[in-house]
Amino acid sequence: MPLTRKQKWRIDKVQSEKIARADKASIKAESELNVKDKEYSGKVITRYGQRQLVEAKNGEIFQCVSRQNIGFSVAGDEVLFQKTKQGEAIVTAIYPRRTELQRKDKLIAANIDQLWLVVAIEPHYEFDLIDRYLIMAENSNLPIGIVINKIELSKNKSQLNDDFEHYRNIGYDVHTMSVKSDLNVISFKEKLVNKSHIFLGQSGVGKSSLINALIPDLELEVNQISIKSKLGKHTTTNTTIYHIPSGGDLIDSPGVREFQLDNLSEEQIVRGFREFKALSDQCRFRNCKHINEPDCAIKMALENGEINSNRYESYLNILA
Repeated sequence: MPLTRKQKWRIDKVQSEKIARADKASIKAESELNVKDKEYSGKVITRYGQRQLVEAKNGEIFQCVSRQNIGFSVAGDEVLFQKTKQGEAIVTAIYPRRTELQRKDKLIAANIDQLWLVVAIEPHYEFDLIDRYLIMAENSNLPIGIVINKIELSKNKSQLNDDFEHYRNIGYDVHTMSVKSDLNVISFKEKLVNKSHIFLGQSGVGKSSLINALIPDLELEVNQISIKSKLGKHTTTNTTIYHIPSGGDLIDSPGVREFQLDNLSEEQIVRGFREFKALSDQCRFRNCKHINEPDCAIKMALENGEINSNRYESYLNILA
């Protein structure tokens, strides 16, 4: 049952007081980690059901449960916890989040610096699906880039470049690579240093293979793509944080076959197309849907070649 505004205010107040006390006490040495009832800061690495793994600042991992009514923590959350017995603990408060990634009404991860949408030559990328992820990121105020994997399978490199040139032109960071052929993996790894990243995309595009290439010691399970469906089965069941040896974190989330945007308004969908935002204010009608209305700035930009036709087709499909 959803919390009332008053209940949420009380929870936030209690957590704020706990965090303030813990921050004040943080000058004590981490060597005191075994002192009973002392509260420590840590990061949620993953959760499964009502339990979660929390990593303390000294690298020690604790299996935790949460106190009731403090909210639901996810991978990436900074939390306070108390040790109860060897290897186990209780999460007592959640620090305010810098960023959140949600799918529908479900929170997936917190405190992310960069999203990467991983697509591939096989299963072949679809513009409509790519644009759905970009809309989600734009409305979440999260930076997102595009990784095109398995380029060794491409039979037309010129077409591949043309397909993604318009994403580059509107400001998205686009990387091409082949994990199998170890092409452009090192240069991509350099972009991940000292930040928290999450890989999103369909099953079978090579997210787990890419993470294995970036952090070889993990040896994540990699599933073969079905010859019949050209889609892989999910190999990741929980959103989990992995540390990059050179610094920074990778957050691996379950594959998403279709990203629904049913909870977004028409205004939010338009906002998700960054090249539409400035133009939409120039339309004659304030509630212009950019389909058949006269004096539509977006339609005029489309006719002038200032807006990519594939992007506009995605907009119509998503709006419908």
